[in-house]
Amino acid sequence: MSLPPATIRSHDDDRRAALMASLPTIDDSTPLAAQLAMDARRRIELHGRQFDKPATTRVITIANQKGGVGKTTTTVNLAAGLAQAGLNVLVIDNDPQGNASTAVGVEHRAGTPSVYEVLVDGEPISAVVQQCPDIPRLLCVPATIDLSGAEIELVSLVSRETRLRRALDDYLEWRIQNGMEPLDYVLVDCPPSLGLLTVNAFVVGREVLIPIQCEYYALEGLTQLLRTIEMIKAHLNPSLHVSTILLTMYDGRTNLAQQVAHEVRTHFPDQTLRTTVPRSVRISEAPSHGQTVMTYDPGSTGALAYLEAAREVSERGATRQSAAPERHDHFAARVDAPVRTHEEDAR
Repeated sequence: MSLPPATIRSHDDDRRAALMASLPTIDDSTPLAAQLAMDARRRIELHGRQFDKPATTRVITIANQKGGVGKTTTTVNLAAGLAQAGLNVLVIDNDPQGNASTAVGVEHRAGTPSVYEVLVDGEPISAVVQQCPDIPRLLCVPATIDLSGAEIELVSLVSRETRLRRALDDYLEWRIQNGMEPLDYVLVDCPPSLGLLTVNAFVVGREVLIPIQCEYYALEGLTQLLRTIEMIKAHLNPSLHVSTILLTMYDGRTNLAQQVAHEVRTHFPDQTLRTTVPRSVRISEAPSHGQTVMTYDPGSTGALAYLEAAREVSERGATRQSAAPERHDHFAARVDAPVRTHEEDAR
């Protein structure tokens, strides 16, 4: 006789609590010791855990107009973490570089049916979606090099800003009509520039997740991004809001990273996740193997950080409100001022 899921979950929680209590006291006086202690706790806390399903499909656009802040890395690893925890996840690779498609291991050579056909030719998503080979619950709409010409081709098309949203709404309905499980999460990866591809990504999304690199230049681009989101919200997608901010490439040994994190948390306390993603060689290596770090090295610090972030995202409701516009303006004023180090303050 099998036990009900609630009983199994209760037993798992009790086992995790016992393991956590049995951990020896670890000296966290150095960054390495503190990281080892955190990793040990995360392995016990997160291994095999199932995340709760949202009431409706959450469509999250991962965006930042600055390149190199970890948009694609965040998209694929959060998606993998959510899928491994029992949720049905779709990644839409809306970046012509196709890096998200590479990371989840799906085919995206030139000529492969992709998001280009969805946007330009009106193909249904069901005709181009692919299954991630390593994670059963993870699906991907790939991007090919053909997408690089979509910016020009979309200009002359009817409803050029809403084509991706209509396609996704049709796909979600198609799954229900065909007796398939509904999707729990849709994560949309964006190119770093603001064009029609990014506008389509903002219109299809209901929430925005912003990865922020813990360096000063990353703060400068945040102000313009927030203004862009407000513009999209006012004219094209009233439900759009910034629900989540994730600090990436964090190095707690530097004053600058700590100050950037403090600045962001001060102005966006409700949106910023507790989890920070550290700089990690394993995270960087994983795409070269056609994998996310969640399958490439699931016990690594980077994988555990993204899994923890995925749990935080799953625990947050879809009704978070974005920060007030005046807070954005105040943040912009603070960004214009130089970041001072502790040594300068002491002087």
